[in-house]
Amino acid sequence: MREISPTQNWILIVLVLAVSGVVYDSMFYSDQTPVIGAIFALFIGMPIIAFERKVLFRGLYRRVQKLPTFAFIITELVIYEILMSIGFAFAGLLLRSLGVLKPSSLLDLIIMPFDVFLYALAVCSALIFILRVRELLGREVFISMLISRYRNPVKEERVFLFIDLVDSTAFAEKHGDLRAQQLLSSLFATFAEPVRRHKGMINDYVGDAAIITWPLARGVKDARCVRCIFDIIADIEANAAGWRKNYGQVPKLRAALHGGEIITAEVGVDHHKISYFGDTVNTTARLETLCRSLNRQVLISAELARRMTFPDDISCDDLGIHAVKGRGQALGVMALSSRAVTVLNTPAVVLHG
Repeated sequence: MREISPTQNWILIVLVLAVSGVVYDSMFYSDQTPVIGAIFALFIGMPIIAFERKVLFRGLYRRVQKLPTFAFIITELVIYEILMSIGFAFAGLLLRSLGVLKPSSLLDLIIMPFDVFLYALAVCSALIFILRVRELLGREVFISMLISRYRNPVKEERVFLFIDLVDSTAFAEKHGDLRAQQLLSSLFATFAEPVRRHKGMINDYVGDAAIITWPLARGVKDARCVRCIFDIIADIEANAAGWRKNYGQVPKLRAALHGGEIITAEVGVDHHKISYFGDTVNTTARLETLCRSLNRQVLISAELARRMTFPDDISCDDLGIHAVKGRGQALGVMALSSRAVTVLNTPAVVLHG
């Protein structure tokens, strides 16, 4: 699947909004230049999209998200109305200053008609719904389900990154399950940006572990899968004071990387999900369990390591051949570490009991 950059994503959103304005003009103002409708649509819609994408008023967005459902809906509608009205007024004044529009009164430019409000609200709501569903499922899964790419099983090559938190059981016994879940939620939230930045996809959360995946060619390009885990570790270390303040300790992670051929299929009836099957997935999970016995934080299979060039700040230590439980053949294993971040061998929390 072709990669889409954040810039291309925003360009697509701009085009959709502009086209919606042209469509509105063709329906109700056939004698008006289409570009006028496109400009109004962009000024009305872009502030809302920017707000929902946490580009505009990020703090307000976080507070609104915490409200009960009914209060959340009402508050969102009020915010939408304010942002759309401001956008409409700006567009009208801009077009008037350029001599494109000559309204009978200034109020016609700055007060948005009710039918325009309803149309803009419908377009923005539909667009936001699609973006929310895409965020919930992940871009890759969303598009794959939309085009039924995996309705029939497909053989492909992927990279898998398994990440575990150390000593989560001990943390839960000491602080309770609710507090442990809060720690996990905060931890998983820190994964999102590095995964997005390195073009990966969080496939699943299993207990106190996260499974991240890439198509193999994308994952090994610029060693993205390796950079991803070390960016996550660096982000946690950089915010160590905040972790200690909120949870009394800094999370420590174990991680394993492996890649190869798998079978991908869309499964389920009432609840659909894209799942991965094959030795590659199982081997990655088994490789992660070796982290404890080998006292290493990040392990990678030798066969995956050979497919990429590591960044200069990542060192690689060949640990030789190791037997992996449930696998007929032994596996070449390498340990990765960052010259900039020192992580294991210091007392702290790591998820997975």
